[in-house]
Amino acid sequence: MNWESSEGCPYPLGVSWVECEQAYNFAIYSKHAERVSLLLYKQDDCVQPIYRQALDYLKNKSGSIWHCRVRADDAGDARFYAYQIDGPPPASGFNWHSFDAEKILLDPYARAVFFPPHFDRQAAIEPGSNAGRAPLGLLPQSTPTIAEARSSEQPHHQSDLVIYEMHVGGFTRHASSSVAEAERGTFRGVIEKIPYLRELGVTAVELMPVQQFDPQDGNYWGYMPLNLFSPQDGYSSRSAPCCQLDEFREMVEALHAAGIEVILDVVYNHTCEGDERGPTYSFKGIDNTTYYMVSGDPNKPYCNFSGTGNSMHTANRAVRRMVLESLRYWAHELQVDGFRFDLASAFARNSDGSINTTDPPIFGQIAADDDLAHVRLIAEPWDAGGAYQLGRNFPGTKWMQWNGAYRDALQQVVRGDSSMVPELMTRIYGSSDLFPDDLSHAYHPYQSVNYVSSHDGFTLYDLVSFNYKNNWANGHENADGYNDFSWNCGWEGDDQVPADVMRLRKQQVKNFFCLLMLSAGTPMFRMGDEFLQTQRGNNNPYNQDNETTWLNWRRLDLHQDIFRFFKRMIRFRRSHPSIARSRFWRDDIHWFGPSRHVDMTAESRTLAYCLHGSSQRDDDLYVMVNASSEVVRFGLHEGRPDQWQCVIDTSHESPDDIRETPGGALEDHFYDVAARTVAVLVRDHNNS
Repeated sequence: MNWESSEGCPYPLGVSWVECEQAYNFAIYSKHAERVSLLLYKQDDCVQPIYRQALDYLKNKSGSIWHCRVRADDAGDARFYAYQIDGPPPASGFNWHSFDAEKILLDPYARAVFFPPHFDRQAAIEPGSNAGRAPLGLLPQSTPTIAEARSSEQPHHQSDLVIYEMHVGGFTRHASSSVAEAERGTFRGVIEKIPYLRELGVTAVELMPVQQFDPQDGNYWGYMPLNLFSPQDGYSSRSAPCCQLDEFREMVEALHAAGIEVILDVVYNHTCEGDERGPTYSFKGIDNTTYYMVSGDPNKPYCNFSGTGNSMHTANRAVRRMVLESLRYWAHELQVDGFRFDLASAFARNSDGSINTTDPPIFGQIAADDDLAHVRLIAEPWDAGGAYQLGRNFPGTKWMQWNGAYRDALQQVVRGDSSMVPELMTRIYGSSDLFPDDLSHAYHPYQSVNYVSSHDGFTLYDLVSFNYKNNWANGHENADGYNDFSWNCGWEGDDQVPADVMRLRKQQVKNFFCLLMLSAGTPMFRMGDEFLQTQRGNNNPYNQDNETTWLNWRRLDLHQDIFRFFKRMIRFRRSHPSIARSRFWRDDIHWFGPSRHVDMTAESRTLAYCLHGSSQRDDDLYVMVNASSEVVRFGLHEGRPDQWQCVIDTSHESPDDIRETPGGALEDHFYDVAARTVAVLVRDHNNS
């Protein structure tokens, strides 16, 4: 007798289609549950289930997994499913349960989420039934075909990797995007803009969270996930339920065809259920103390290392398994190329909240997983609880990392702060202090993800336009105040800007981007910086799903000179593999100041260096940085003047700021670098 046909199978978790039996298999993990019921719903009635099965622990439970099998004939025309789960009441210590027998619960492994017409977040917050108002999982029509191996057509960039951080909704939501109205702010809207991305020259898009989040939570950014396997339904262009899966696949396929990698910003450190005041959609009601870190304090039961009310319990093997299976699903069934982990240091937390500095299990599991061996892994190497593990302190030794030290240094240097020359040298060189390549560590410079601006903070234009934050939430100002490293160039804001101020702002933006593209490491910039997108001084618009955050594509026409500089600067980097090497520059770089020796005094705001490219079959570059407010004469300390030609001078107007072809050879051993300017000379390595 086939026991599984009558009792179900504990693996795989979630719902799967058993073709040979024409049946669905359901499996859900709940260590502490005492009663579990499966509910199936028709599309036109999400209140009364058309099928209900109370699972019997004597037949439908294996270890901590509840399971059953439902024949298609019994399921009838059901389209969606959910659970009701009951268990013990809250208790002291680490058994802080949150069961509610009447709550309709979403399967954490659902591959698509459906929100019924009367979906209501408040109903999930209040005790009692939320039938007809709860999110439901989609029943598969058949088992998706899992890719046996990563497609040979998937792009994988190395020295030419340039990452573009993008919010799927905000990228094309604005009417000026020239995208069809039904496709604005959707996965298909991204497809429409692929020719633009190719023209710009980026080779990877890093998508802000596209895992399903709560549509009534007010979190536009998406960093409040509801489900870790389903694409966001709001990014589908069609009104029919659960089309988001197909449209996400279409977007990935189209980006790959254009040679562009797809990296997902994923949130595995917390969920949208918040603390004890938040809703019960899924994890809380299924098994609270499995999925969340609890404090043992009944007045404040949830640990909060995310700043959002709860922290996922990744020290628990069941939660680690869910994270691993989620990664495998996105990487293999949906063919994404990599992941950027939000607040990744939360993964290093033990059950009691302490930091595991030796070997946090989840990092070891990811590293040992053959299915993830070729997936790009990027960490935000800190959390909201005070953990800061940037560089060699981060437990994922092969991971790339957002380099906050690079961001802070570049913002201060370009603003003109004192005592920054040694720091600038270190960051341009690839942050070898953080990613050492000594015998014990053997890090690579490309593991440093260099950036000046991201979703979290001012846009690049606002960084040179506002000294003060101008944050808004629900129509009311909040959290205004001085911004640490911005400088408005002498005029606050973006209204009635004098011509000389705007000219300086553009020059400062070019300085930022020029240095970013010249630095060892992996460059990343946020969408819209290439045409001076503004958020009007709002550095934290996480809840602003409006024109504050939507890209205004009219600014592309208005600032074509900046767009031209960005795309040519990207092309310049990609055409000089000497910049982006697997290893540090070492003996190939010679450092100078305006005179032969670097001026490292506190008053110095100048630096020059020569990067020799012959070892990479590349040209030599001579870079001069003047962050002071005065013209500085730089001596040329490598070779003859007639060997060098100027290709970049950020003080010049377009198109002379970055030339199509190098200018004429220098006539003497000096180059006058204007105030607040970066200049770059090129020498053919055959003539050096």
